[in-house]
Amino acid sequence: MASADFGRFTHAVMRAAPDSLAAQALRSGPAELQVDIEAVRREEEQYVSVLEKTLGLRVVRLEADEELPDCVFVEDPAVVCGNTALITRPGAPSRRKEVGEVMEGQAGLHAKVFKCILLSVGREFFVGLSKRTNRRGAEILADTFQDYAVSTVPVLDTLHLKSFCSMAGPGLIAIGSSEAAQKALKTMQQMSDHKYDKLTVPDDLAANCIYMNLPDKGHVLIHCTPEQFPESAKVTHTHTHTHTHTHIYKRTKDLFCVILLPPFIITYVSMRFP
Repeated sequence: MASADFGRFTHAVMRAAPDSLAAQALRSGPAELQVDIEAVRREEEQYVSVLEKTLGLRVVRLEADEELPDCVFVEDPAVVCGNTALITRPGAPSRRKEVGEVMEGQAGLHAKVFKCILLSVGREFFVGLSKRTNRRGAEILADTFQDYAVSTVPVLDTLHLKSFCSMAGPGLIAIGSSEAAQKALKTMQQMSDHKYDKLTVPDDLAANCIYMNLPDKGHVLIHCTPEQFPESAKVTHTHTHTHTHTHIYKRTKDLFCVILLPPFIITYVSMRFP
């Protein structure tokens, strides 16, 4: 059973999208894929509104940097847990200058956030091994957070572990239905001493969601819209109503990538060390 503090956040760190995101940001999809920067900014404002006005979080907003087209993805440069922050070394050389400003945005927050989340059977990180994250990165994570179990999960045919999974509640993993997702889930279940429940959705990207347990708000699950993934939304909708969650739709494709919420119960990190 998870700690009562699981999912309780007071702050979120976000960064504005630069114009350079549209043409110069790293991407795993087709080169001709177009990014509508104005649509991105509208979604960003909607996201901030949900976090601040609906959920009552304090959002720390960092300025965009045109020289850093991927700077909007603030989760990658730091792993924050309690009063400790590990500065990562992003796998892409073009992103390594992002870390300093993200850490400035974190300064002074640690005393105000809830303590690290614990499972009754222990504390745990899963690290997806991919082109962006290597085994040395996982070793450094384990050295930094020595009270936590650290397990590595091979990630195939996609960029990140969280491209097809995330935490949807205490002890509950949202997971996609693809072969790669299900194989990763099996690895996680084999490596962990804790028995996780699973919420399987038809679309891998729809598994990217955010669970919060907030004072005066209760259980909240932010997830993609029915317009994006109608079949997956039905699964999520059924779960939230069965378990008395408040479900808030959000159109942003990769929810966790553009927001840093200290702390995490399980963190999926992107870092590559020599």
